[in-house]
Amino acid sequence: MTVLVTGATGSVGREVVRGLLESGVPVRAVTRDPRRAELPARAEVVAGDLERPAELRAALDGVSAVHLFPVPGGAREFAELAVRAGVRRIVVLSSASVLESGAGSLSAQQHAPVERAVEESGVAEWTHLRPGAFALNVLDWAADARTEGVVRLPFAAAAQALVHEADVAAVAVEALLGEGHAGRAYEITGPAAVSQREQVAAIAEAIGEPVRFEELTPEQARQALLGRGCPPEVAEMLLDYLAAAAVAPDVPTSTVRRLTGRPARRFDEWARDHAADFR
Repeated sequence: MTVLVTGATGSVGREVVRGLLESGVPVRAVTRDPRRAELPARAEVVAGDLERPAELRAALDGVSAVHLFPVPGGAREFAELAVRAGVRRIVVLSSASVLESGAGSLSAQQHAPVERAVEESGVAEWTHLRPGAFALNVLDWAADARTEGVVRLPFAAAAQALVHEADVAAVAVEALLGEGHAGRAYEITGPAAVSQREQVAAIAEAIGEPVRFEELTPEQARQALLGRGCPPEVAEMLLDYLAAAAVAPDVPTSTVRRLTGRPARRFDEWARDHAADFR
């Protein structure tokens, strides 16, 4: 049973590769540049790009299951190629954004077509993983934390159930190898909603250095995002999400515990795992 992992050098993909190898499963890892992959030696690393699915025909040979990174442009062709190659199970790294009312956000527009493409491909078993906000997103604060000892953000009270990338990967490994996940969609979060002010405090604790929280107005935050080259529509999406989370905190799910048998990692655990990024 060989599992094909696309997006294998991404934050989740790397953990999926590691988890599958630890389970004794042969892994074929797809990346644009195998020379820079730095994946475990036991993984078979192959070149490929989901934007050009036809190039992945050979990579699908002998594969029984696929962890699919969300690239909407090539998803339908890739899924059809996978089915013709004999793949029986596809696990999609999707997003909780597809559950939003109207599903009109940029994130939903990226992920929903991939889900549909896989469902309509005729594959015997599909599973969608729908993580909420990743704890990794706060790495955007790292430069200011390192150089100034301050993090400037709007909506201090915005409380998010940020998920550790390793927990998303653990659920993916279970969906790829376990039974009972066909036709299921799993929303994945961290174990508790933590405010942005509390997140900054957890980072300061993890690195053993003071990091001050400075609250911005929404307009100040908008200008800061635009000044860093953030597209206006993305800036508005982020601000809308934080504004909503300040009024109605994220509701954690029990998915990680139910599927892996252990609780999801807390945000302070993630902060300790990534302390070096903030020092």
